[in-house]
Parts: sequence; C-alpha cells; structure tokens
Amino acid sequence: MAQRMNRQPGVRRPDRRDLFQSPANFLAFGFGAGLAPLAPGTAGTLAAIPFFLLLHPLDPLLYAATVAAAFALGIPLCAHAAQSLNTPDHPAIVWDEMVGLWVALCFIPFSLPAVFLAFALFRLFDILKPWPINVLDRRLTGGLGIMLDDLVAGIFANGVVRLLLPYLPG
Repeated sequence: MAQRMNRQPGVRRPDRRDLFQSPANFLAFGFGAGLAPLAPGTAGTLAAIPFFLLLHPLDPLLYAATVAAAFALGIPLCAHAAQSLNTPDHPAIVWDEMVGLWVALCFIPFSLPAVFLAFALFRLFDILKPWPINVLDRRLTGGLGIMLDDLVAGIFANGVVRLLLPYLPG
C-alpha cells in the first residue's frame, strides 16, 4: 500500500520541511519517525515505546483517558497531515501507529516480554488487516479512517496479549 501511494500523481515523499511545517505534521509524523525510508509504520510504533514508558506508571484509568485523548487528537492531526501531503493516508503519518501501540498495552501489566509481544502483535494486525480492520481501512476516510483501523488493531493485540500473559516470563 505504501509503495502504491507514493506512485500516485501528486503524492510525494515528505521531508523535514513537511515535518516542521506545522505542529500537527510534527505529531502526525511521529516526531520524525514517519520519515524513515523503510517501514515508517514500524518506526512510528517503535517511537511510541518511550512515550509508553512515561505513561505506564499512571493510574490505569488516567492512562486510558490519556490514550483516548491522543486518539481524539489524532483525528484532526492525521487529517491535516494527509491534506498537506495530498493523499488520504500517507505511510509517513504514524500517529495512528503510536496510539495503536498504546491501546495494545492498555491495562497490561508492565514487563519487557509484554511490550515486545504487544509491539509484534500490533504490527501483525496493522499490516495484515484481518476483518474488520480491513473493512474500516477501506471504507473510512479522513482522520477518523486513519486512526480507527489502528485503534482496532491495538484492541486485537491487547486481547491476544491478555490471553498469552500467563505464559510470558516476568
């Protein structure tokens, strides 16, 4: 999907000028992680981990509220960035991956194996897009469309991590 979008007329690879064009782009491009030449979605998900480490000590309800606010903020952020790049969902827009990982780790007891598993499962669901993620990805547009498929991928990853928690070390 990423390669196909970059070949569409009017769609170009963003650069540092785009990153610093606006605060919305800076956030939507994951503080620059989305500019990675290979696997920007994975780079954006990796960029979410340090923020998770800051968030995880919060009370679980405050953590969930913060992630919900990040999701809500992501709708206009991602819409703005997509519009600035003249494409519906450019691979450089990775705020949705960041929020998706935070969802995958919501209410999960902290351990490095759990973080690794949540990361791997979230990327798997985000890349493969099983039903209903694929339906959301195809049918919804704008900032909500960009954000919602990753929210559901994060929920799926969270569910599988919960099932596997008893088998994780630590």
